[in-house]
Amino acid sequence: MEKVRFGIVGTGRISDWVLAGAVEDPRFEAVAVCSRKEETAQLFARKHGIRLCFTDVEAMAACPEVDAVYIGTPNHTHADIAVRCLAKGKPVLCEKPFASSAFEARQMVQAAREQGLLLMEAMISTLNPNFLKAKEMLSQIGPLRSYTSHFCQYSSKYAKLQEAIAEGNPAKLAPVFNPLCSGGSLLDIGIYTIYPMVVLLGKPERIDSCLQTVGVPSGDPRFACVDVQGTAQFAYPGLSASVRFSKVADSFLPTEIAGEGGNLLLDKMHICRKLTFVPHGAPQSGRGEDMPGEDITCPPFKDEYTAEFTHFIDLFLAGEKESPVNSLDASVAVMEILDEIRQQAGVRYPSDRF
Repeated sequence: MEKVRFGIVGTGRISDWVLAGAVEDPRFEAVAVCSRKEETAQLFARKHGIRLCFTDVEAMAACPEVDAVYIGTPNHTHADIAVRCLAKGKPVLCEKPFASSAFEARQMVQAAREQGLLLMEAMISTLNPNFLKAKEMLSQIGPLRSYTSHFCQYSSKYAKLQEAIAEGNPAKLAPVFNPLCSGGSLLDIGIYTIYPMVVLLGKPERIDSCLQTVGVPSGDPRFACVDVQGTAQFAYPGLSASVRFSKVADSFLPTEIAGEGGNLLLDKMHICRKLTFVPHGAPQSGRGEDMPGEDITCPPFKDEYTAEFTHFIDLFLAGEKESPVNSLDASVAVMEILDEIRQQAGVRYPSDRF
Protein backbone atom coordinates (compact mmCIF):
# COMPACT_ATOMS: atom_id res chain seq x y z
CA MET A 1 0.00 0.00 0.00
CA GLU A 2 1.35 3.40 -0.99
CA LYS A 3 1.87 5.75 1.94
CA VAL A 4 1.57 9.54 1.82
CA ARG A 5 4.09 11.06 4.21
CA PHE A 6 2.87 14.22 5.91
CA GLY A 7 4.68 17.03 7.62
CA ILE A 8 2.54 18.60 10.35
CA VAL A 9 2.84 22.34 10.97
CA GLY A 10 1.58 23.30 14.41
CA THR A 11 1.45 21.39 17.67
CA GLY A 12 -1.75 22.75 19.21
CA ARG A 13 -5.02 21.02 20.03
CA ILE A 14 -6.27 20.94 16.45
CA SER A 15 -3.19 19.01 15.30
CA ASP A 16 -3.82 16.45 18.04
CA TRP A 17 -7.43 16.09 16.94
CA VAL A 18 -6.75 15.72 13.23
CA LEU A 19 -3.94 13.22 13.74
CA ALA A 20 -6.30 10.99 15.71
CA GLY A 21 -8.51 10.88 12.63
CA ALA A 22 -5.76 10.82 10.00
CA VAL A 23 -4.17 7.64 11.35
CA GLU A 24 -7.44 5.79 10.69
CA ASP A 25 -6.49 5.88 7.00
CA PRO A 26 -3.73 3.26 6.56
CA ARG A 27 -2.18 5.30 3.74
CA PHE A 28 -1.43 8.21 6.09
CA GLU A 29 1.92 8.57 7.79
CA ALA A 30 3.13 11.52 9.87
CA VAL A 31 6.90 11.73 9.38
CA ALA A 32 7.68 15.32 10.43
CA VAL A 33 6.45 18.10 12.67
CA CYS A 34 7.31 21.79 12.68
CA SER A 35 6.95 24.12 15.64
CA ARG A 36 8.49 27.47 16.54
CA LYS A 37 10.26 25.85 19.49
CA GLU A 38 12.41 22.74 19.30
CA GLU A 39 11.19 21.42 22.65
CA THR A 40 7.55 21.75 21.59
CA ALA A 41 8.24 19.88 18.37
CA GLN A 42 10.06 17.14 20.28
CA LEU A 43 7.21 16.71 22.76
CA PHE A 44 4.65 16.44 19.96
CA ALA A 45 6.87 14.06 18.01
CA ARG A 46 7.28 11.70 20.96
CA LYS A 47 3.55 11.76 21.65
CA HIS A 48 2.67 10.80 18.06
CA GLY A 49 5.67 8.68 17.07
CA ILE A 50 7.00 11.21 14.55
CA ARG A 51 10.66 10.91 13.50
CA LEU A 52 11.62 14.35 12.19
CA CYS A 53 11.41 17.70 13.99
CA PHE A 54 11.79 21.16 12.47
CA THR A 55 11.56 24.76 13.61
CA ASP A 56 11.62 26.14 10.05
CA VAL A 57 8.65 25.53 7.76
CA GLU A 58 10.62 25.84 4.54
CA ALA A 59 13.21 23.35 5.77
CA MET A 60 10.46 20.83 6.51
CA ALA A 61 8.76 21.45 3.17
CA ALA A 62 12.09 20.94 1.40
CA CYS A 63 12.67 17.61 3.14
CA PRO A 64 12.55 14.75 0.58
CA GLU A 65 10.87 12.49 3.14
CA VAL A 66 7.81 14.77 3.24
CA ASP A 67 5.21 14.28 0.48
CA ALA A 68 2.58 16.77 1.67
CA VAL A 69 1.99 19.31 4.43
CA TYR A 70 -0.89 19.78 6.86
CA ILE A 71 -1.20 23.27 8.39
CA GLY A 72 -2.82 23.46 11.84
CA THR A 73 -1.57 26.82 13.09
CA PRO A 74 -3.49 30.00 14.11
CA ASN A 75 -5.61 31.59 11.38
CA HIS A 76 -3.34 34.54 10.59
CA THR A 77 -0.42 32.25 9.66
CA HIS A 78 -2.21 29.98 7.17
CA ALA A 79 -1.59 31.92 3.97
CA ASP A 80 2.10 32.61 4.54
CA ILE A 81 2.88 29.02 5.52
CA ALA A 82 0.86 27.58 2.63
CA VAL A 83 2.54 29.77 0.03
CA ARG A 84 6.00 28.92 1.39
CA CYS A 85 5.29 25.17 1.35
CA LEU A 86 3.86 25.33 -2.16
CA ALA A 87 6.97 27.21 -3.30
CA LYS A 88 9.01 24.23 -2.08
CA GLY A 89 6.92 21.92 -4.22
CA LYS A 90 4.69 20.38 -1.54
CA PRO A 91 0.90 19.94 -1.75
CA VAL A 92 -0.96 21.49 1.18
CA LEU A 93 -3.97 20.56 3.29
CA CYS A 94 -4.77 23.76 5.18
CA GLU A 95 -6.96 23.91 8.26
CA LYS A 96 -10.04 26.10 8.12
CA PRO A 97 -10.41 29.01 7.80
CA PHE A 98 -8.41 28.81 4.58
CA ALA A 99 -6.96 32.28 5.22
CA SER A 100 -7.67 35.49 7.11
CA SER A 101 -9.17 37.27 4.12
CA ALA A 102 -10.11 36.83 0.48
CA PHE A 103 -6.93 38.70 -0.46
CA GLU A 104 -4.82 36.03 1.22
CA ALA A 105 -6.96 33.21 -0.17
CA ARG A 106 -6.37 34.43 -3.72
CA GLN A 107 -2.63 34.51 -3.08
CA MET A 108 -2.74 30.88 -1.95
CA VAL A 109 -4.78 29.78 -4.97
CA GLN A 110 -2.46 31.62 -7.34
CA ALA A 111 0.58 29.93 -5.78
CA ALA A 112 -0.98 26.47 -6.04
CA ARG A 113 -2.03 26.92 -9.66
CA GLU A 114 1.32 28.37 -10.70
CA GLN A 115 3.10 25.41 -9.09
CA GLY A 116 0.56 22.89 -10.37
CA LEU A 117 0.08 21.50 -6.87
CA LEU A 118 -2.83 20.20 -4.81
CA LEU A 119 -4.19 22.68 -2.27
CA MET A 120 -7.33 22.05 -0.20
CA GLU A 121 -9.10 23.57 2.76
CA ALA A 122 -9.60 21.08 5.59
CA MET A 123 -13.34 21.64 5.99
CA ILE A 124 -14.81 18.50 7.54
CA SER A 125 -18.48 19.51 7.23
CA THR A 126 -18.67 19.09 3.46
CA LEU A 127 -16.77 15.78 3.41
CA ASN A 128 -19.04 14.16 6.00
CA PRO A 129 -20.97 11.20 4.48
CA ASN A 130 -24.27 12.59 5.74
CA PHE A 131 -23.67 16.00 4.17
CA LEU A 132 -22.77 14.34 0.87
CA LYS A 133 -25.97 12.29 1.10
CA ALA A 134 -27.99 15.46 1.74
CA LYS A 135 -26.35 17.09 -1.27
CA GLU A 136 -27.37 14.14 -3.44
CA MET A 137 -30.98 14.51 -2.29
CA LEU A 138 -31.43 18.20 -3.12
CA SER A 139 -33.22 17.43 -6.38
CA GLN A 140 -35.61 15.16 -4.49
CA ILE A 141 -36.75 17.93 -2.13
CA GLY A 142 -36.55 20.80 -4.63
CA PRO A 143 -37.28 23.46 -5.53
CA LEU A 144 -35.29 24.61 -2.51
CA ARG A 145 -36.79 27.38 -0.40
CA SER A 146 -34.57 27.78 2.67
CA TYR A 147 -31.32 26.82 4.38
CA THR A 148 -30.96 27.39 8.12
CA SER A 149 -27.86 26.41 10.07
CA HIS A 150 -26.63 26.85 13.65
CA PHE A 151 -23.32 26.29 15.38
CA CYS A 152 -23.14 27.76 18.87
CA GLN A 153 -20.58 26.44 21.34
CA TYR A 154 -19.59 28.14 24.58
CA SER A 155 -15.83 28.65 24.40
CA SER A 156 -13.41 27.33 26.99
CA LYS A 157 -11.34 30.46 26.22
CA TYR A 158 -14.12 32.91 27.06
CA ALA A 159 -13.10 33.29 30.72
CA LYS A 160 -9.58 34.27 29.62
CA LEU A 161 -11.08 36.81 27.21
CA GLN A 162 -13.01 38.38 30.06
CA GLU A 163 -9.84 38.52 32.18
CA ALA A 164 -7.87 40.09 29.34
CA ILE A 165 -10.52 42.78 28.91
CA ALA A 166 -10.82 43.46 32.66
CA GLU A 167 -7.04 43.74 33.08
CA GLY A 168 -6.30 45.34 29.72
CA ASN A 169 -3.74 42.58 29.23
CA PRO A 170 -2.97 41.52 25.62
CA ALA A 171 -0.96 38.53 26.88
CA LYS A 172 -4.15 36.86 28.10
CA LEU A 173 -5.87 37.03 24.71
CA ALA A 174 -6.09 33.57 23.15
CA PRO A 175 -5.57 33.56 19.36
CA VAL A 176 -9.23 32.59 18.86
CA PHE A 177 -10.28 35.95 20.39
CA ASN A 178 -7.40 38.08 19.13
CA PRO A 179 -7.99 40.20 15.99
CA LEU A 180 -4.24 40.24 15.36
CA CYS A 181 -4.52 36.46 14.94
CA SER A 182 -7.68 36.74 12.80
CA GLY A 183 -9.78 35.44 15.68
CA GLY A 184 -13.48 35.60 16.40
CA SER A 185 -16.58 33.43 16.28
CA LEU A 186 -17.20 33.98 12.57
CA LEU A 187 -13.92 32.50 11.33
CA ASP A 188 -13.71 29.92 14.09
CA ILE A 189 -17.16 28.32 13.94
CA GLY A 190 -19.45 30.49 11.82
CA ILE A 191 -17.56 29.21 8.79
CA TYR A 192 -18.95 25.73 9.47
CA THR A 193 -22.44 27.02 8.66
CA ILE A 194 -21.44 29.19 5.68
CA TYR A 195 -19.05 26.90 3.79
CA PRO A 196 -21.65 24.12 3.32
CA MET A 197 -24.15 26.76 2.21
CA VAL A 198 -21.77 27.89 -0.54
CA VAL A 199 -21.09 24.30 -1.63
CA LEU A 200 -24.83 23.65 -1.90
CA LEU A 201 -26.11 27.00 -3.18
CA GLY A 202 -23.16 29.04 -4.45
CA LYS A 203 -22.60 32.70 -3.58
CA PRO A 204 -25.60 34.71 -2.36
CA GLU A 205 -26.91 37.81 -4.08
CA ARG A 206 -27.13 39.82 -0.85
CA ILE A 207 -25.79 39.56 2.70
CA ASP A 208 -27.32 41.17 5.80
CA SER A 209 -25.47 40.36 8.99
CA CYS A 210 -25.16 41.29 12.64
CA LEU A 211 -22.06 40.53 14.69
CA GLN A 212 -21.85 41.10 18.43
CA THR A 213 -18.40 42.49 19.11
CA VAL A 214 -16.39 43.32 22.22
CA GLY A 215 -13.43 45.64 22.60
CA VAL A 216 -10.19 43.80 23.27
CA PRO A 217 -6.72 44.93 24.38
CA SER A 218 -4.89 43.63 21.31
CA GLY A 219 -2.06 46.12 21.69
CA ASP A 220 -2.89 47.74 18.35
CA PRO A 221 -5.70 50.34 18.34
CA ARG A 222 -6.42 49.65 14.66
CA PHE A 223 -7.60 46.15 15.56
CA ALA A 224 -9.41 46.62 18.82
CA CYS A 225 -12.56 44.49 18.62
CA VAL A 226 -13.49 40.87 18.01
CA ASP A 227 -16.81 39.15 17.34
CA VAL A 228 -18.15 36.66 19.87
CA GLN A 229 -21.40 35.70 18.15
CA GLY A 230 -23.52 36.65 15.18
CA THR A 231 -26.24 35.98 12.64
CA ALA A 232 -26.38 36.43 8.88
CA GLN A 233 -29.14 36.38 6.28
CA PHE A 234 -28.42 35.51 2.65
CA ALA A 235 -30.63 36.10 -0.39
CA TYR A 236 -30.65 33.67 -3.31
CA PRO A 237 -33.01 33.50 -6.28
CA GLY A 238 -36.17 31.86 -4.97
CA LEU A 239 -34.84 31.02 -1.53
CA SER A 240 -33.32 32.47 1.61
CA ALA A 241 -30.62 31.26 3.98
CA SER A 242 -29.79 32.15 7.55
CA VAL A 243 -27.03 31.14 9.94
CA ARG A 244 -26.34 31.67 13.63
CA PHE A 245 -23.07 31.11 15.46
CA SER A 246 -21.72 31.86 18.91
CA LYS A 247 -18.79 31.26 21.21
CA VAL A 248 -20.63 32.66 24.25
CA ALA A 249 -23.71 30.39 24.19
CA ASP A 250 -24.64 26.85 23.22
CA SER A 251 -27.32 25.75 20.77
CA PHE A 252 -28.73 22.31 19.98
CA LEU A 253 -30.79 23.26 16.93
CA PRO A 254 -30.21 21.24 13.76
CA THR A 255 -29.41 22.48 10.29
CA GLU A 256 -32.45 22.37 8.01
CA ILE A 257 -32.60 22.40 4.23
CA ALA A 258 -36.21 22.92 3.15
CA GLY A 259 -37.78 22.47 -0.24
CA GLU A 260 -41.23 22.12 -1.70
CA GLY A 261 -40.76 18.35 -1.69
CA GLY A 262 -39.61 17.94 1.89
CA ASN A 263 -36.97 18.79 4.45
CA LEU A 264 -33.53 17.47 5.34
CA LEU A 265 -32.36 17.77 8.96
CA LEU A 266 -28.67 17.46 9.88
CA ASP A 267 -28.17 17.20 13.62
CA LYS A 268 -24.81 19.02 13.68
CA MET A 269 -23.49 20.93 10.72
CA HIS A 270 -19.79 20.47 11.51
CA ILE A 271 -19.89 16.75 12.36
CA CYS A 272 -23.29 15.49 11.23
CA ARG A 273 -24.03 12.12 12.82
CA LYS A 274 -27.75 11.91 11.99
CA LEU A 275 -29.59 12.79 8.78
CA THR A 276 -33.38 12.83 8.64
CA PHE A 277 -35.66 13.23 5.63
CA VAL A 278 -39.17 14.59 6.25
CA PRO A 279 -41.34 14.37 3.10
CA HIS A 280 -43.76 17.16 2.33
CA GLY A 281 -47.29 16.43 3.45
CA ALA A 282 -50.64 17.98 2.64
CA PRO A 283 -51.21 21.45 4.16
CA GLN A 284 -53.20 21.02 7.40
CA SER A 285 -52.90 24.42 9.10
CA GLY A 286 -51.18 22.82 12.08
CA ARG A 287 -54.20 20.62 12.90
CA GLY A 288 -53.01 17.34 11.46
CA GLU A 289 -50.28 14.99 12.60
CA ASP A 290 -46.71 15.82 11.66
CA MET A 291 -45.21 13.85 8.82
CA PRO A 292 -42.94 11.10 10.20
CA GLY A 293 -39.25 11.61 9.54
CA GLU A 294 -37.16 8.92 7.89
CA ASP A 295 -33.70 8.26 9.33
CA ILE A 296 -31.37 8.13 6.32
CA THR A 297 -28.12 8.41 8.26
CA CYS A 298 -25.00 7.13 6.49
CA PRO A 299 -22.40 5.09 8.38
CA PRO A 300 -19.94 7.66 9.74
CA PHE A 301 -16.17 7.56 9.80
CA LYS A 302 -14.80 6.28 13.10
CA ASP A 303 -13.33 9.77 13.54
CA GLU A 304 -14.78 12.80 11.73
CA TYR A 305 -11.33 14.13 10.84
CA THR A 306 -10.51 11.01 8.84
CA ALA A 307 -12.68 12.28 5.99
CA GLU A 308 -10.49 15.23 5.06
CA PHE A 309 -7.30 13.16 4.98
CA THR A 310 -8.90 10.30 3.06
CA HIS A 311 -10.22 12.75 0.46
CA PHE A 312 -6.91 14.60 0.22
CA ILE A 313 -4.91 11.36 -0.10
CA ASP A 314 -7.29 10.10 -2.80
CA LEU A 315 -6.70 13.31 -4.76
CA PHE A 316 -2.93 13.23 -4.18
CA LEU A 317 -2.53 9.64 -5.35
CA ALA A 318 -4.71 10.31 -8.40
CA GLY A 319 -2.57 13.30 -9.36
CA GLU A 320 -5.45 15.74 -8.95
CA LYS A 321 -4.76 19.41 -8.23
CA GLU A 322 -8.07 20.39 -6.65
CA SER A 323 -10.97 18.91 -4.71
CA PRO A 324 -14.31 18.75 -6.51
CA VAL A 325 -16.02 19.29 -3.13
CA ASN A 326 -13.78 21.66 -1.15
CA SER A 327 -12.77 23.50 -4.29
CA LEU A 328 -10.46 26.48 -4.41
CA ASP A 329 -13.24 28.61 -5.87
CA ALA A 330 -15.45 27.66 -2.94
CA SER A 331 -12.73 28.60 -0.44
CA VAL A 332 -12.25 32.01 -2.05
CA ALA A 333 -16.02 32.60 -2.25
CA VAL A 334 -16.41 31.78 1.44
CA MET A 335 -13.60 34.17 2.38
CA GLU A 336 -15.28 36.91 0.33
CA ILE A 337 -18.51 36.34 2.29
CA LEU A 338 -16.67 36.38 5.63
CA ASP A 339 -14.94 39.61 4.59
CA GLU A 340 -18.30 41.21 3.81
CA ILE A 341 -19.78 40.16 7.15
CA ARG A 342 -16.79 41.52 9.02
CA GLN A 343 -16.83 44.71 7.00
CA GLN A 344 -20.49 45.29 7.90
CA ALA A 345 -19.56 45.01 11.59
CA GLY A 346 -16.28 46.91 11.52
CA VAL A 347 -14.17 43.90 12.51
CA ARG A 348 -10.77 44.24 10.88
CA TYR A 349 -7.61 42.12 10.61
CA PRO A 350 -4.09 43.15 9.57
CA SER A 351 -4.41 41.25 6.28
CA ASP A 352 -7.55 43.11 5.14
CA ARG A 353 -7.57 44.96 1.85
CA PHE A 354 -11.13 46.32 2.04
